[in-house]
Amino acid sequence: MSGPLAGIRILDISTIIAGPWSSTLLADLGAEVLKVELPGAGDGLRALAPHKDGIPLWWKVTNRNKRGISLDLRKPAGKALFEQLLPRYDVLVENFRPGTLDKWGLPIDRLRELAPRCVVLRVTGFGQTGPYKDRPGFARVFEAMSGLLNITGDPDRPPLHAGFPIADAVGGLFGALGILAALRHRDATPNVPAQEIDLSMLEAMWRVLDFLPVEYQQLGVVRERSGNNSQYSGPSNVYRARDGRWVTIPASTQAVFERLCQAIDQPLLSIDPLFLTNPDRVRNRAALDAVIGRAIGMLDYESLADVLERHGVAFAPVQNTADIFADPHMQARQAIIDVPDPDLGSLAMQAVVPRFSATPGEVRCSGPSVGEHNSEVFCDELGLTKAQLADLKARNVV
Repeated sequence: MSGPLAGIRILDISTIIAGPWSSTLLADLGAEVLKVELPGAGDGLRALAPHKDGIPLWWKVTNRNKRGISLDLRKPAGKALFEQLLPRYDVLVENFRPGTLDKWGLPIDRLRELAPRCVVLRVTGFGQTGPYKDRPGFARVFEAMSGLLNITGDPDRPPLHAGFPIADAVGGLFGALGILAALRHRDATPNVPAQEIDLSMLEAMWRVLDFLPVEYQQLGVVRERSGNNSQYSGPSNVYRARDGRWVTIPASTQAVFERLCQAIDQPLLSIDPLFLTNPDRVRNRAALDAVIGRAIGMLDYESLADVLERHGVAFAPVQNTADIFADPHMQARQAIIDVPDPDLGSLAMQAVVPRFSATPGEVRCSGPSVGEHNSEVFCDELGLTKAQLADLKARNVV
């Protein structure tokens, strides 16, 4: 292993996206992660599109850089093997409903008895306490309940989900952050047990919305949908060039606004009393956008991009995945890498983020097949014989 987290060992018994993504982010940075799935069909993420010839592509990315075993913790023999594995790891990641591990005979007291220095990340929809703690949930539930959905979309249309489960990615990021913080505390306090981390996906999404609670408390404002218009700066919208290409332009500061006015040959806008300050522009955004939209619509994208770049105005084309593959900056940065895969030869994935100068992370492999490393873990590391492993497999324990 290489990377800044080399030497950290994570046992990941979580499922689908947020929990596994937490451990994958750390695996990218050098942590050794062992992913546990149920025997047979494996993790539920394998059933989600996209697939190629029945091969789950999403799984391959979300669980990259991991070894994989199959193990049914609900069975006594499976629980016994888990209890042998846990003391070898620094972190346990789980995302079952509160009390599930207790029902399987693995309450926190037992986990502490087995591995007092093991950090436990518990990822749930609503947290370990509260009236909603036993509710099921997926990303869209948390996006809706957090308020994100209420401010996404056009004001005269239904609330709009993104085409990707944003809440899962946000939860995964907070999970990785929590693990790192808990490991730091563990290493600074050698004589106390490691911590449990109670990560609520709803609270993670709520935290991302940053100033919405203080705005409501202090000003009584409940934000609603405003389409692509920014509600706190202007002009900031998605505009259409003459050739039909879309471009986003966030002129969020006074200096950038003035440069934009020069770039699109509308210098009088910057001295118009309606648009003198950012609060003025936010109040009068419809009138401002009408002028800017017309000016941009007179230019093809390439001409627009040239003039905006020359004037130092922030902008970006609205790119699809094919555009990103062809983007010269992404190519120069090697932001898309080829990862070896036993089923498909190689797979395109995002490079490791962030980049470290002395201890860079790396992507070593795609997500494992169900039980791919059973023999390596159970026989080579735990000392089971091939006959014992075969018996466990026959009983659907592994």
